[in-house]
Amino acid sequence: MADHQHSRASNSETSHAEAGHDGAAQLWDEMYRSRARVWSGRPNPQLVAEVASLAPGTALDVGCGEGADALWLAEHGWTVTAVDVSAVALERAAAHAAESGFGHRVTWLQRDLATWAPEERFDLVSAQFLHTTEMPWQRSHRIAADAVRPGGTLLVVGHHPDGLPPWASHAAGSHDADSHARAHRYFTAEQLVAELGIAPPEWSVEVAESREREATGPDGQMAILADAVLRATRLKAQDIP
Repeated sequence: MADHQHSRASNSETSHAEAGHDGAAQLWDEMYRSRARVWSGRPNPQLVAEVASLAPGTALDVGCGEGADALWLAEHGWTVTAVDVSAVALERAAAHAAESGFGHRVTWLQRDLATWAPEERFDLVSAQFLHTTEMPWQRSHRIAADAVRPGGTLLVVGHHPDGLPPWASHAAGSHDADSHARAHRYFTAEQLVAELGIAPPEWSVEVAESREREATGPDGQMAILADAVLRATRLKAQDIP
C-alpha cells in the first residue's frame, strides 16, 4: 500500500522530518505488525500485464508495501525507487530484496506522501492500490503523475468503488462504506483521467478501464473484484501535435 540510485537491499533511507512518524507511519506500522506477512509476495497482476512489454529504465513505486512489485520490476531490468510511509513494510521489503538477488536495483525510501514529492522524474511511475484514510486519493496520485518524465509511463491501479473486496473494512455494509468515505478513497479510471488532467496534448491514454479479477481473501474466501486501471504516456515535446 521517490531520488534514485543503486543501493544495498538491506538499507532503507529514513527521514523523520518527511516520513511522518507520528501519524500515517504509526498507523501503517501497526497494520504491518499485526501479521507476519500482509500481502501475497507476488506482483500485482495489472502491473505485470501493463509493464511486461515496456523497455526497462527508471521506475518509481509509490506505496511499495512489502516490495513485491519493486522486486518484480528490478528482476525485469528496471532501476527502482520504492517509497512507503511504513518502516516495518520497508524492513520486510529490504529483507525480501536481500534474498532475491535483485535488491541492488532498488532504493527503499521512507516518505509520507502528505509532505513529500520526488525532485526527479522517472520512465515509469506505478501506484498500485494507493488507498488511505489519511489523504484524498487525488493528492497522492497527482504526485505520481507529476513524477513521470516526458516519454514515460504512468500506471495507476486501484479498487473500483463498485468492486471492493467483501472481506475488507471498506466493503459495502461497513462503517466506511458511506458515499463520502468511498469517494475519498476510491476512484474509477475515468475519474483519474479527469482529476489528474491526463489528456492531450500532454498525455496519450492507452488504457482507462475497469477489469474484473478473481482474488482470495485472508481466510481463503474467493471473490470477483474490479480494478480501475489507467496507463498513460506523457508525450515528449516533439511528439505533441
